[in-house]
Amino acid sequence: MTMLFLLLAGAGGFIGAVLRYTISGWINKKTASSFPWGTFTVNMTGSFLLGTISGLDVAEAWMTLIGTGIMGGLTTFSTFKLEGLHLHKNKEKKTLAVYTIMSYTVGITLYITGYAFPMLLS
Repeated sequence: MTMLFLLLAGAGGFIGAVLRYTISGWINKKTASSFPWGTFTVNMTGSFLLGTISGLDVAEAWMTLIGTGIMGGLTTFSTFKLEGLHLHKNKEKKTLAVYTIMSYTVGITLYITGYAFPMLLS
């Protein structure tokens, strides 16, 4: 791995994390729900965009910047798990089940849709 790729992943991660923090915080302020809409939204958006960038078969440098960096910083498995634990602790079992099932099924579906998206445009 070259220094360039480390810098691309780091810069992308910074951008993605700032986007996640900003977007997720804004959405959470707008919704009065125990469902973690902010994290769900950024994770689903990231799933689609990562699928799209993968489907475009871009150069390794672009994949490192956008795929590994920005999408890695934007999406967050650790926050998904933390929010799931909070829902469990607060005995919101139905919300936890919906959040978990939707995160996995919608996330995978959006990745596959994103991957196919460039082919649909050509």
